[in-house]
Amino acid sequence: MPTFLFDEIIFGPVRSRRLGNSLGINLLPTHAKYCNFNCLYCECGLTARGYGKHSRELPARAVIRQQLEASLRAFREKQQPIDAITFAGNGEPTMHPDFPGIIDDTLALRDRFFPKAAIAVLSNATLIGRNAIREALLKVDHNILKLDSAMEETVRRINCPIGEFSMEQLVTNLSAFTSKLTIQTLFVKGNYQGATFDNSSDEEVAAWLKLIARLKPELVMVYTIARDTPVETLQKVTPERLEEIAGGVRKLGIQVSVST
Repeated sequence: MPTFLFDEIIFGPVRSRRLGNSLGINLLPTHAKYCNFNCLYCECGLTARGYGKHSRELPARAVIRQQLEASLRAFREKQQPIDAITFAGNGEPTMHPDFPGIIDDTLALRDRFFPKAAIAVLSNATLIGRNAIREALLKVDHNILKLDSAMEETVRRINCPIGEFSMEQLVTNLSAFTSKLTIQTLFVKGNYQGATFDNSSDEEVAAWLKLIARLKPELVMVYTIARDTPVETLQKVTPERLEEIAGGVRKLGIQVSVST
């Protein structure tokens, strides 16, 4: 099925169901995906073999700052509202070597042009064990961190980590966020390369809820596939099932949003 790449560093603003009028920042190459996950549902497509060569093509911190400043100034002059500035794009934003500094630049520009705008980061959480990454994330308003399953086997089937990955280490790193933690989970079922999966099953959801109770995030985002995916054998989870899952989160006393 067709997928797409963000072809600009600064894009939008787009209307987000969760964040309002959101201006996007893509820290990755504009012509290739750069990610240490290979999620079967990724709207940017699958991660190509040898993706690491694109590390030489990451936009420079100064260029990102200049383009963001120009965009924010233009939107303020047009009196076009910006509710959020969101790091997303063609892969994992925390893989940019200047990510902490870029966060500092963004905070300063936000305060200058749109002080009421929130700053959000969409991340697969694999690098939050690094002190500089964690400290940078704790400065922003919304850390939206991926947790598609409490079971390592399922994560390996759906998210397909590239390189070293440990579910135990991921949970330890997530536990270090005592504030500003949002967990984002995409529920999906299907099969790929002979392996089947369904992270919306009773067993999966029970284990996931147990982990959510342990992490105590401020917010949990529950959703399913809504756009084209690179793997055609994936199936959406029904709105009814998403609501059942969300009900389990509410019983924990944790705020939850549902997108179908």
